Amino acid sequence: MPWSRPQMAERLAREFQDGWIVNLGVGMPTLITDVDMGEKEITFHAENGVIGFGPVAAEGHEDIHLVDASRRFVTLPPGAAIVDHADSFALIRSGRIDVTVLGTYEAAANRDFANWKVKGAKGGVIGGAMDLAACAKNVFLMMEHRTRDGTSRMLAECSLPVTARGRVNRVITELGLFEPTGAAFKVLDVAPGVTIDDIRAATAAPVEA
Repeated sequence: MPWSRPQMAERLAREFQDGWIVNLGVGMPTLITDVDMGEKEITFHAENGVIGFGPVAAEGHEDIHLVDASRRFVTLPPGAAIVDHADSFALIRSGRIDVTVLGTYEAAANRDFANWKVKGAKGGVIGGAMDLAACAKNVFLMMEHRTRDGTSRMLAECSLPVTARGRVNRVITELGLFEPTGAAFKVLDVAPGVTIDDIRAATAAPVEA
């Protein structure tokens, strides 16, 4: 059975190393704040200046001034801090973010990704993803393997406007965990009940088992 989104978050979080500063983008990546990190000390960073935030606040205990990138109400455990927006981006641009986890529309085997504009849309801006993709030490992506009409989002090259080239280290979908190698997606883990043939059928790029 393919992984649920919380299961995807839990599996990807296992790739984090103790002591990492982790930026979580809008959407699926914010589910990682609810993962039990065990003995690992992980510091979550949000572009809006919330550093070291914790899980989502319990109902009735929300602070309307304390949100993550997806505007979910989060908590401030001991040691957390609120900094200026400019200081938050200074942490990004100075290379202090160990990994950014971003949602995306497409991921490519050549390590490019596209997450800011869909086909046919007018306008749109890359926003903070540009800084994160350029400056974070690692870029991890969380995404659905296919679109609603069944088209693969895992490609040899992106068809949408690219956010960053050659920066992706890990991609997780409901089917598995992958490392783009330049020419293919290398399978690092597979969801229960999913086969390599299932993954190849759903992927518009070479797959290395």
